[in-house]
Amino acid sequence: MAVTRAVEDLTNAFRRLSGVGPKTAQRYTFQLLARDREAATEIASALKFAVDNVTHCVRCNNFSESSTCTLCATPSRDDTQLCIVETPADLNSFEDTGVYKGLYFVLMGRISPLEGIGPEDLSINELLQTLSDNPIQEIIIATNITIEGDATAEFLSSLLSRHGYNATRLARGLPLGGELEYMDKGTLIEAFQRRIPI
Repeated sequence: MAVTRAVEDLTNAFRRLSGVGPKTAQRYTFQLLARDREAATEIASALKFAVDNVTHCVRCNNFSESSTCTLCATPSRDDTQLCIVETPADLNSFEDTGVYKGLYFVLMGRISPLEGIGPEDLSINELLQTLSDNPIQEIIIATNITIEGDATAEFLSSLLSRHGYNATRLARGLPLGGELEYMDKGTLIEAFQRRIPI
């Protein structure tokens, strides 16, 4: 099927999104152009505004429209605790729980040799600056429980140790409400190895 250059360019732009393949990208393009041009205009406008106005917070490296994000500007945050996460979505997940009241640092990625992402691609210098600018006493490494997340946590632990910091990692184990017979072997092993007194 022949398409115009503009349609092809828009489809290719959608394909750059993680998890969007050629068919989905084509579906997005046709949906917006054929049935919902108003939504297409809103998306284009919001995307342009975000690209022009969103930067990184100088303290936590999260997305912000000012030099310091609203979370870091909140005086009630505990500036002796720092929770290191991979992405802004991870930060939002913790904030939704309401359980953590310290500072965050967003790496904006994780170490993944298969994707060509090494420590130099993460915001390590910014992390070290945040550590030197704040009276941090406790560091929590909250990377994902994946091979990449584990590699990132190991790298961070070693780096922090060299700079005189001790860090903890989020606990792993059985999910709340989970039944043992349905747990995978790796989860059960982690639960046994990381058991706590009651």
